[in-house]
Amino acid sequence: MSADRDLGALTGALLAAARRAGADQADAMAVSAEMTAIDARAGGLEHAERAEAVEIGLRVLIGGRQACVSASDHSEATIAEMAERAVAMARHAPVDEWLGVADPDELASRRDAAGLESADPGAAPTPEALEQSALAAEAAALEAKGISQVESASASYSRRLMRIEASNGFAGGYARTSHALSTVAITGEGLGMERDYAGEGRVWAEDLPAPETIGKLAAERTLARKGAKKPPTGAFPILYDRRVSASLISHLLGAVNGSAIARGASWLLRAMDEKVLPDGLSLTEDPHRPRFGGSRLFDAEGLPTARRTIVDAGILRGWTLDLATARKLGLQSTASASRGLSSPPSPGISNVILSGGQGSADDLIADMGRGLIVTSMLGASINATTGDYSRGAAGFWVENGQISHPVNECTIAGNLRDMLLSIRAAADAEPWRSIEVPSLLVEGMTIAGA
Repeated sequence: MSADRDLGALTGALLAAARRAGADQADAMAVSAEMTAIDARAGGLEHAERAEAVEIGLRVLIGGRQACVSASDHSEATIAEMAERAVAMARHAPVDEWLGVADPDELASRRDAAGLESADPGAAPTPEALEQSALAAEAAALEAKGISQVESASASYSRRLMRIEASNGFAGGYARTSHALSTVAITGEGLGMERDYAGEGRVWAEDLPAPETIGKLAAERTLARKGAKKPPTGAFPILYDRRVSASLISHLLGAVNGSAIARGASWLLRAMDEKVLPDGLSLTEDPHRPRFGGSRLFDAEGLPTARRTIVDAGILRGWTLDLATARKLGLQSTASASRGLSSPPSPGISNVILSGGQGSADDLIADMGRGLIVTSMLGASINATTGDYSRGAAGFWVENGQISHPVNECTIAGNLRDMLLSIRAAADAEPWRSIEVPSLLVEGMTIAGA
C-alpha cells in the first residue's frame, strides 16, 4: 500500500471513530515524516540525528465546542480511545458559536500540490552526503584568515507527507521536502569574540547554494563584526538589512491576523482602508509560488487558496482569516487556516512579497547620513495593542553615508505604526524567502547604546 493510501486509511478511521463517539463534525490529519540532520565541527562529525514517524490528529466539534487530540500510535484501540477522549473533552469546552467545518460547496476542487513542485523528486541525500556538505561549509569558513573556529556547520533534509480529511467530504494531501545548510563562524577570543552565520533552505536540492558559498559568507559576515562597540544613544535612522527586514513586516502580518482582530488586541484594529505603509509599497500573499515551502492549493479547512492583496499602495485592504474568525467578524475566510496535529485551525500566512522598493541598500545608506544598520536582533518587547516596539540589535554604524564600524549591545525602539509609515524600501529582496522583503530604512528611531 502506498504512503498516501496509508494516511488516507488513518484519517478515514479517525473520522469513523469520531462519529461513533458522538461528534457532530470532525476533521483528521495524518502526517508521515522523515528527517536527517548532521552537525560537523573540527573536521569531523559532531552530531547526527535521524527520525521517522507517522502521527495522527483528530479535532471533534459538538454543539459549538471543540477539542483536539493526537497520537503516534495508530492501532484501532488507540484511534477509538482518541475519539472518545476528544468527545469527552469537547463536552466540557466553552461554547464558541463560530466554530464549524466548511460547507461542502466552499471546498477546494484541487486537493493535492499539482504544479507547486513542493517535493523534490530526487533521492533523499544520504547521511554521508549531508556530512560532506557540512564539512565543506566548515572548511570554506576556516579558510578565511581571522576565523578562529567554526561553532557549527549543519546540513539537513526532511520530507513530510500530509493528509487531511473532514466530515464535510473534503480529503486532500501533499508532500513537502526541505534541504538546509548553515554555518556559524567565530573570530577573536574572550571578550573580543564575535560571531555571525549564514544559512539557507530550499525545497529542491538543486536550488540550494553550494556548501562552500555558505561557509565563505559566514566567514565574511563574522570578520566584518570584528572590533564591534556600542553605538551612541539618540534618535537616528535605522536601516534593517534584508537579513532581518522581514521581521518588521511580520509584525504587520501579526497585527492583521484574524485572531488578533477578533480579540480586539491589535494595533491595527481600526486601520482597515487606512494607510499603513508608504504610497508606493504593496504587500501580497501568493500561496501558489512553485518550490516554496509555504505554497498550498488548499488551507487546513479545505478551502481553495488564491493570491490576495493585504496592503495595496500603502492602504490596508484585508485581514488574514480562517473560518471561525471570518464568521465572528461577518466576513469571508481568506483560506488562511493552518493547524497542527494537536491544535485547531488558526489564521496563518504562506508566501508574502513586499513590492515597490527602488534603488539599492547602498543608496539608502548614503541617504541616511548617520545611523545604524541592523543585521541581527535578539529579544523583543512588542505591545500587541499599541505597537510599541523594543529590541536588542547589532550591526554597523554609518557616518557620512558610509559604514564606519561594527556595533553591538544596543537597543532600538519606536512605535510600529509610525515606523512602517516612514519606511523606504530598497530593491534587493532575496526571492527565495517565504517573506520576501528588501532592506528597509526607518527614520527617527531611538537607539540606546553607550
